[in-house]
Amino acid sequence: MQIDLYGIVAIVGNYGSGKTEISINLAVDRKQAGLDVRIADLDLVNPYFRTREARQALAEAGVEVVLPPEHLLQADLPVLSPAIGGMIQQSGDLAVLDVGGNNAGARVLAALADAFKGRQVHMLQVINPMRPAMNTAAGCLKLRDEIEKAARLKITGFIGNANLIDETGLQEIYSGYEFVQSLAQQSGLPLEFIAVARKLLPDIDRRRFSCPVLPVDRQLVPPWLSAAKFGGSVG
Repeated sequence: MQIDLYGIVAIVGNYGSGKTEISINLAVDRKQAGLDVRIADLDLVNPYFRTREARQALAEAGVEVVLPPEHLLQADLPVLSPAIGGMIQQSGDLAVLDVGGNNAGARVLAALADAFKGRQVHMLQVINPMRPAMNTAAGCLKLRDEIEKAARLKITGFIGNANLIDETGLQEIYSGYEFVQSLAQQSGLPLEFIAVARKLLPDIDRRRFSCPVLPVDRQLVPPWLSAAKFGGSVG
């Protein structure tokens, strides 16, 4: 099964859910599938682990990255580049919006209401049931409501991202998938795909999933580690 997403895709969720890692890897995966892909860093609330940290790797993969002007990349105050509106109006095959965490981060989408007029927006909530408050359906749906109110947009689907970083095993992947699949059925929204670290893929039984799997090559790492090369090997 292939990921079937086009147009404007906004990735939202709670702090630490893996939104940015998924945004980056989704952009590269779809670029490698032959799509014209752009990605915008809309995380204006968290100064760490943002799309801009992987801008060189994204550019090398052929993904256009939309960021604030270079001299404002490390600014303390939030900066929303006017180029974002242009990217939304001319999204190409796929425009990925990496949005900040929780409802606080989602407010940036409300500020883009004029740019969104007449455009379909897929707003996907990343669910990592290994995170506090996200291990119950009630917690996930409460955050969904908060994000929708802040963004003034509706969540259109879920992304499963069950992981404990380096401690993730097959059991976490399988149980996490079952959790998000149940959540999707309960809410009536689709489970668009699940994310799995590429190193685990050889041992995964994909027949257990009824949705596509996004391979993840980890890009956002501490300074003493090297990001993975897209496609597998570690640099």
